[in-house]
Amino acid sequence: MDDRLTPAAARAALAASGGRTFATLFRHGTLEVEFYRPEGVDHQKPHTKDEAYVVLSGSGWFVLGGDRRPFEPGAVLFAPAGVVHRFEDFTPDFATWVFFYGPDGGERLGAG
Repeated sequence: MDDRLTPAAARAALAASGGRTFATLFRHGTLEVEFYRPEGVDHQKPHTKDEAYVVLSGSGWFVLGGDRRPFEPGAVLFAPAGVVHRFEDFTPDFATWVFFYGPDGGERLGAG
């Protein structure tokens, strides 16, 4: 891996992934960094690790459990492990970094 991740390199990795909506770009310990770019509908399921999103481009709505909030470029969004979440009504240019981290099942609330 290069010593930094860029949106251009992430888009190229995704283009080379054979039609997937995400590309894994970096792993270290429990940290995994992906570039995620769904088209039209976000079909993701809850994950086993906590995750943070940093929106690169686009806007729309982030649904987390029963909560629905708008997002835009630069927004940082958090989804605890196992919680249903997805992006809705997003613009065609939507793309985000995804940072998975911690143990399976997520970190304990209030730990650390």
